Amino acid sequence: MLTRIGGLLRKAESTDNAHEAEAFLAAAQRLATKSSIDLAVARSHVASRERRSAPVQRIIPIGEPGRKGLRTYVQLFVAIAGANDVRCDVARTSAQVYAYGFAADIDTCEALYASLLVQMVRASDHYIKSGAYREATVVKIITEKRLGRTVRRKVQAPVAGVTARLNFQMAFAARIGARLAEVKAEVVAEESVVESTGTALALRDKEVALTDFYTATSEARGTWRGPQTSTGHSAAARRAGDRAGRTARLVSSPELPAARGKLPGR
Repeated sequence: MLTRIGGLLRKAESTDNAHEAEAFLAAAQRLATKSSIDLAVARSHVASRERRSAPVQRIIPIGEPGRKGLRTYVQLFVAIAGANDVRCDVARTSAQVYAYGFAADIDTCEALYASLLVQMVRASDHYIKSGAYREATVVKIITEKRLGRTVRRKVQAPVAGVTARLNFQMAFAARIGARLAEVKAEVVAEESVVESTGTALALRDKEVALTDFYTATSEARGTWRGPQTSTGHSAAARRAGDRAGRTARLVSSPELPAARGKLPGR
């Protein structure tokens, strides 16, 4: 499965046509989703003849604790996982993600993450270096002392580079998640029409198995809220990140030889 997906990634890399790149992206996710469904159907048919595949937990390293940008990298992986039947817990430091799912589904997530991670970093670097973010401003609250009283007032201030970068990457990850989810929904709908009973039962069995495994294995407390809570807002940077996410291609990257991509140096 990953070999065939890799072929689509190479085709996407070799074209400069945005429409072709979009088609190859959809085809790659379609193949991954179809493979997942096929595996689920197979598990339901061969359960009596061989040991049934079971969900697993895998640790996905994101970066060193304390480094900036970890939350947006986690957001990218979680967005990909959501479209591939993989559940995630996030470490308190956001330095790693605990992925729960069937091995083939997690493999798919890691392959997509390794490719899209590089694109997100490059696109955000290009945006920051272009200086376009400096054209926008944000509202800041200034606290001053006047005649013994504390006074707060709003002022327009330039967008900081770190704020622009994080907003760009947040929007990029969100757009990638939306694109992959759309393809998954289309594939599931098509498969349900062709094999309504078998596919529905297999998917239900898979969902139950994953839910039971996650409930029994996960030690998470609370819910990960993403990077929004600690990031200022920049509408311009988010629009730029969304545009980049719309045209992102799935490509292999020599900079991340392993499937498990860590946060690269800036």
